[in-house]
Amino acid sequence: MDFEVFGQRIGRDRLFLIGGPCVIESEEIAFEVACFLKNTCARLGIPFIFKSSYDKANRTSARSYRGPGLERGLSILARVRDKYQVPILTDVHTPAEVEPVSQVADILQIPAFLARQTDLVMAAGWTGKPVNLKKAQFLSPRDMGQVINKIRETGNERILLTERGAQFGYNNLVVDMRSIGIMADFGYPVVFDATHSVQLPGAQGTSSGGESRFVPALARAAVAAGAHGIFIETHPEPDKALCDGPNSLRLEQAAGLIESLIRIFDVVSGENA
Repeated sequence: MDFEVFGQRIGRDRLFLIGGPCVIESEEIAFEVACFLKNTCARLGIPFIFKSSYDKANRTSARSYRGPGLERGLSILARVRDKYQVPILTDVHTPAEVEPVSQVADILQIPAFLARQTDLVMAAGWTGKPVNLKKAQFLSPRDMGQVINKIRETGNERILLTERGAQFGYNNLVVDMRSIGIMADFGYPVVFDATHSVQLPGAQGTSSGGESRFVPALARAAVAAGAHGIFIETHPEPDKALCDGPNSLRLEQAAGLIESLIRIFDVVSGENA
């Protein structure tokens, strides 16, 4: 099921990118990343959706940086949208946030930990905006069928499904590439979250760790397995990022990776034609 967002066709016949810094740290960093990724994707001829969070509600520690908050965060996202003419994706955490966020964001995202929160999922569906459903770390890909049905109950068919790894013991995630094909059978575009999939939840005690060096390998494997879109959190200086730095891709590495992913997607698409 394809859909249009901000003049771009998002679907299963052309690779698309969702990317940006994990959380809004400043307008300057948001602008820098949006500009780089937009120009890269325009040069390569693929759709680009800018992603960043105004609030990270599921941080490991109560003292971790969460973001600028709803009002200021949405203001920055709106300026990114207007300045660079790119669609905006951001996550919502409570039903009360859905309405104000839907006034700015082009795509609403249900965080993985909240995938079974019926009121939140259906509130997002009722907006009529596209909804990105992140598969929970504790759900099987087939379980996502029930989450999809909650959105469909609202009459909304504009759905993305995102794989982001499954909990494997303590402080670790693994990716079962079969998940991409299983979720693709639901008929909606499937995205692979290449950076959260290498996260090590809570591994640093007061924050999550990560193994960003594995991002390219997993991203390429996911596209080869049939993913239609790639989700990458990227930052100019991951070592200084205020959230998810250990699993974020350095911004300067993004262009080369995206180019290789397009080549893989084209090969896979040709084989399935």
